[in-house]
Amino acid sequence: MSTDVLSIALAQIAPVWLNREQTIQKVVQYAADAAAKGADLVTFGEALVPGYPFWVELTDGARFNSPAQKQMYAHYLDQGVVVERGDLDELCKVCAQNNMAAYIGVMERAPDRGGHSLYCSLVYVDRAGKIASVHRKLQPTYEERLVWAQGDGHGLQVHKLGAFQVGGLNCYENWLPLARAALYAQGEDLRVAVWPGGSHNTKDITRFIALESRSFVVSVSGLMRPQDIPTDTQFYDELTSNAPTHFANGGSAVAGPDGNWILEPQVGDEGLYLVEIDHARVREERQNLDIAGHYSRPDITQLNVNRQRQSTAIFNDGAKN
Repeated sequence: MSTDVLSIALAQIAPVWLNREQTIQKVVQYAADAAAKGADLVTFGEALVPGYPFWVELTDGARFNSPAQKQMYAHYLDQGVVVERGDLDELCKVCAQNNMAAYIGVMERAPDRGGHSLYCSLVYVDRAGKIASVHRKLQPTYEERLVWAQGDGHGLQVHKLGAFQVGGLNCYENWLPLARAALYAQGEDLRVAVWPGGSHNTKDITRFIALESRSFVVSVSGLMRPQDIPTDTQFYDELTSNAPTHFANGGSAVAGPDGNWILEPQVGDEGLYLVEIDHARVREERQNLDIAGHYSRPDITQLNVNRQRQSTAIFNDGAKN
């Protein structure tokens, strides 16, 4: 096989909602399946571990000082992923054993920010099984702001994967021109855009980013149905009475650097979808548009990106780690 070619797996799955350990076990199973099918990169949706906060808009989540909402948030926090604790070690092991990389969306409980707020984070695991970047979503969207904190630019990084430079953004971050530009400037030619699910999210922007950047774009989505809500979940009756068929219907898709579909949006079902992509197609399409190269004018417009991990305090006491 040409060194230009990568096999990409999109795992469109539902979480074991609000259960970190069981959702990670499901992720590991799908990752192992992707590896067995020869994937070089396996991808999972936004906030998959332990799940997207669908309850907020359906249960009066904006009511200030609501005891029920506080209780639900505390449970969500308890189920958050602590990267430093090794919560993703099993996924890392699968990657290392199979020379496969992974992108996965998690709700990160971050010790470096006190440990009591959640960040919608996109984690990249490299082929050696090492966590190479943790990108915290820059700006939560709408009701997400009630349960997620603002991230920073530390994770605006790309990673070499075969002939490609792969980068990723969470959900509506993909609509932010400057966030996109920060990745383009680093040579990104494979974008992994992660979503909680919904073909309404992926049907337009996947192809738009591909056309703008002349890159391959992988939009990988989660899935959520009423039957995916455990019966012992707080607000269970409110969430499941008169519920739609899907809270999130998937929509995972892949577009090529000419903007055409390689995998059209997949709607309604869990599944593992594999595609092959060829870097030669990037080089061909960059001939007439390379927005970080021959079609840029850095003497006129430039972007300044702060990639420092943000903290509330800097201690200058001479302590050594």
